[in-house]
Amino acid sequence: MRRVLVLESQTPFVRGGAEILVRELVGALRAGGVEADLVSIPFRDNPRDELMAHAAAWRLLDLGHALERPIDAVVATKFPTYFVRHPAKVAWLVHQHRAAYELCGTPYSDFEHTERDVALRKRLIDLDTAMLRECSGLFSIADTVSARVAKYNGLRAETLYHPPRLAGSLRAGTYGDYVLTISRLEKVKRVDLAIETFAHVPGPTRLIVAGEGSVRAELEARIEQRGLSSRVQLLGHVSDAQMIDLLAGARALLFAPFQEDYGYVTLEAFLSRKPVVTASDSGGPLEFVRDGVNGFVREPQAEALAEAVIQLVAHRDLAQRLGERGYERARLITWEGVVDRLLAAATSPAAPAA
Repeated sequence: MRRVLVLESQTPFVRGGAEILVRELVGALRAGGVEADLVSIPFRDNPRDELMAHAAAWRLLDLGHALERPIDAVVATKFPTYFVRHPAKVAWLVHQHRAAYELCGTPYSDFEHTERDVALRKRLIDLDTAMLRECSGLFSIADTVSARVAKYNGLRAETLYHPPRLAGSLRAGTYGDYVLTISRLEKVKRVDLAIETFAHVPGPTRLIVAGEGSVRAELEARIEQRGLSSRVQLLGHVSDAQMIDLLAGARALLFAPFQEDYGYVTLEAFLSRKPVVTASDSGGPLEFVRDGVNGFVREPQAEALAEAVIQLVAHRDLAQRLGERGYERARLITWEGVVDRLLAAATSPAAPAA
């Protein structure tokens, strides 16, 4: 039986898509007959000097053996797990440290145009490139991530899509009187844009937001200022059973983050046979949402997104038709395909093609 470690860099008290993914991957490996385990090291990026310290911590690790038995392969997932040393190191990138990549120069990054920050950013990208070149296989969770690796690191990463955690439990239901947003409450997720959208959507249609995060107080204040308290609800954390019910009863999913890496909630909506409204700069969701086919893609402006929502509210049959098409797209994505490709790449170490 092959022994494989999945590597996680995890911010304490944060449980988001990346944390779900690594645990699902461990489960999928075990289901495929692999002896798999998870290695997790806490991560922090503030102050920024901590970035190099965490990279060094992973580089000091040699995971070639455990209990005097060889470990056949490791699967790195996000910065800086791929700094680890192993002869059969495979990277399946969730993301790198995005503040040093495409988010630099936007309101979503703390890197500034100072000599110190420019030098640190260059050092991080150069080290990333060197560490990823060591991998016997280089993959990513989405075309958006693969494009970033090609642009900044000059490397080719094969995209491997994975199903969402609740895939086996999601079900179709009614097309109710609310639109659903599922997201961590962080600036880059642009839940504020979803709230602004509903300032242009007439009642009684409601927006329900499932998720928690650091900007909740700001969002609550925005809801109050816009006079939307009776129609926009922040639920905070919800259980799996609640999430399944919310998706089953929604008219549609409104998910318009900025350059999302994957956005597996898109697939959750599709598996619940619900259409998705997203934005033209939302990244990962655009790999699945086709405008007018299984949802709507609009400019990242409240009025434009509201127009799409209003169409779905006015025409239940349209929402159902688009949702059914989304289901046909999402049901083809399986964990078996992911595991097969990762294990195949771990058998013969070689530098990824540039």
